[in-house]
Amino acid sequence: MKQREEASMDKAIENIISIMPLLSKSLKQFIKGKTTLSAGAVYVCAALNHHGKLSMSEIGAHVAAPKPHVTTLVDKLIEDDLAERLNDPNDRRIIYIQLTEKGKAFFQSLKTDVHEEFREKLRFLSKEEADSLAASSQKVRDSLIAMLKSQYHGSTDRCSD
Repeated sequence: MKQREEASMDKAIENIISIMPLLSKSLKQFIKGKTTLSAGAVYVCAALNHHGKLSMSEIGAHVAAPKPHVTTLVDKLIEDDLAERLNDPNDRRIIYIQLTEKGKAFFQSLKTDVHEEFREKLRFLSKEEADSLAASSQKVRDSLIAMLKSQYHGSTDRCSD
């Protein structure tokens, strides 16, 4: 029994490892055709869009990038008027980043375009296959979120949902 469980776990791990570069490559190619922003900057927009405002460290946790790289990405977003810095009123050392209205509109438009692109690419799926993909991908997402939360010992409350 334990051997079957380990074989299933190994298969799940292999699938997850192979899915990530495929999705990343597809997204990066699409993003490159739609904007001059790097994929990393778009991922920062996604995190900010989801959470509203984040510190630089929180952004780094979301996009799995070191703080100096996050600073470069955020500076580009600010330069393009897609994001802005906010000081914490209780602690001036803390600076939050949030999307501007222009940034929110940009990200929403890009997100709509990505949905349309993937919808077109997945048009070959039957209703049952689409339902199965939706359920399976939700399980993968939930598992990855749980893995990240346990990895950061609860410090990702805002990080992965």
